[in-house]
Amino acid sequence: MNGTMRVWTGLLALALSAGLTGCRSEVLPVPTEAEAAAYFEAVPRARVQVSGNVAEVTVAQSAAQLRRGGVLWARVGPYIYLFSEPTRDLFTDFPGLAAVRVVTTAAGGDEVARATLARHTLNDLTWRRALNIAGLARRDGTRRMTLLEDLVEWGEDHTEYTYNPRYAERR
Repeated sequence: MNGTMRVWTGLLALALSAGLTGCRSEVLPVPTEAEAAAYFEAVPRARVQVSGNVAEVTVAQSAAQLRRGGVLWARVGPYIYLFSEPTRDLFTDFPGLAAVRVVTTAAGGDEVARATLARHTLNDLTWRRALNIAGLARRDGTRRMTLLEDLVEWGEDHTEYTYNPRYAERR
């Protein structure tokens, strides 16, 4: 049997096998907006939307925080919420969810920053590390700015992100 004949025989066997086993696609659940919003109900001023298989959480950052913290606080904003138990739990509970995006906005509605975390970017070990880095930043970041810098670095290494230069560009 030549190479072409082997390929066609293999494809025929595969097709027959798929037909005999009742090849069917499994629909993986994605949260509704209400379900996704319930995970972030403890976050003040959060709005949650689900578009396709991506949950987007929009959080307003206070003007005072952006004024006092400047560029660093503008950049760290999305990661504070993205690397959190609610995000991890959404991925666990809804296997059809491909990504979670966090968008931070200023008081006037201007977008400050956004970061998107894809489902399979983190494993169990790296999720623990992400939760630890973000937890330390939330707890002690105002006293130890290096913790915020660590979270920004972690976020930039593990997400697709953009910053609004008006808020996040060094002057």
